[in-house]
Amino acid sequence: MPKRGYHHGNLRQALVDAALKLIEAKGPTGFTLSEAAKQAGVTPAAVYRHFAGREDLIAEAARQGYEIFADLMAYAYESGQPSALAAFEATGRAYLAFARRYPGHYIAMFESGISVNHSPELATASARARGVLERAAEQLSEHIPPDRRPPPAMFSAHIWAMSHGVVELFARNAPGTQAPFPPEDLLESGIGVYLRGLGLLPGDV
Repeated sequence: MPKRGYHHGNLRQALVDAALKLIEAKGPTGFTLSEAAKQAGVTPAAVYRHFAGREDLIAEAARQGYEIFADLMAYAYESGQPSALAAFEATGRAYLAFARRYPGHYIAMFESGISVNHSPELATASARARGVLERAAEQLSEHIPPDRRPPPAMFSAHIWAMSHGVVELFARNAPGTQAPFPPEDLLESGIGVYLRGLGLLPGDV
């Protein structure tokens, strides 16, 4: 690929796209900035016009991932309306779909070791994604008596953790693991057990 040099029109995004491919192929610590520059078709020096180092590049990939993730979660939530239960369950399925469709982003977000507080922009994007699930949990938990109602942030954190666990163990072909059931079934049944434990049966919402 010929060098595009410093005047490549969308160098920043080209570098992010290159990093995503390298992250997927080699992991977040398995590539150098020089490799990302080479894949983007620019000189290594050009990278530093946009990113201070590899961490900044991965953090931008993670930020973009959280934006996509939040959009998918919001779309899933809205598509499940007007049933609060259907909307909530749809957000869990969206988690699985995101991990499968955007593996480079997923790794940058959750497996790179980059803190969501690496930059204000990354923190904002992460909070927006969490906020979608919190709103879904809040709407669904309105039916629970106040003395038995978990805070929406706790409710959504439980479902986030369950979704993440199913993805990590059974949806990404982790070495040494084999899903006893399809990941979608595992997540749906797990959410069902959790909701029944709170007294939220389909007939109640």
